[in-house]
Amino acid sequence: MIFTQCDNARLPAVIDFYRSVVRYLEANVNYPKWSNAHPSNESIAEAVRKGEQYICVDNGAIVGAVVLNGNPEGAYERGNWSLSLAAGEFLVIHALAVSPDCSRRGVGSFMVRQSIQIAAQKGYKALRLDVVPGNFPAERLYQKHGFRYVNTADLLRNIEGIPEFDLYELNL
Repeated sequence: MIFTQCDNARLPAVIDFYRSVVRYLEANVNYPKWSNAHPSNESIAEAVRKGEQYICVDNGAIVGAVVLNGNPEGAYERGNWSLSLAAGEFLVIHALAVSPDCSRRGVGSFMVRQSIQIAAQKGYKALRLDVVPGNFPAERLYQKHGFRYVNTADLLRNIEGIPEFDLYELNL
């Protein structure tokens, strides 16, 4: 498996990847409450343009994707973080997805380990993320890799049906 930044040439493929994940979630258990509005095609394109969209490729096919950036997209100051860090001192994991065809094959763990390595190499002091409460697969994945539950908070995102998020951190 290869973990790399997604470039413009792969933008259509990563959009197709996220759309297929959303279709699967909507037909089964949609733990993260994703839809075509999140992650949107526009947000994916912006992440690619900014160099924040990463993909996991196996035998030429995208089997996973994640966005890594410093934008918490909400009121992260509401978190009971163990370290008081300013913007730019922590990296945020967004929209981590694994192909349903690759479930339980270690793709999610591989991407989390790579994300931790990137954060450490770039000198971040922590990795932070938020999870829709009840997204048990995501919570187990992050806890398995040392992330600590911080608290549940309203991040003032005003997303219908998701008033609060569970916050997690990994100090580096």
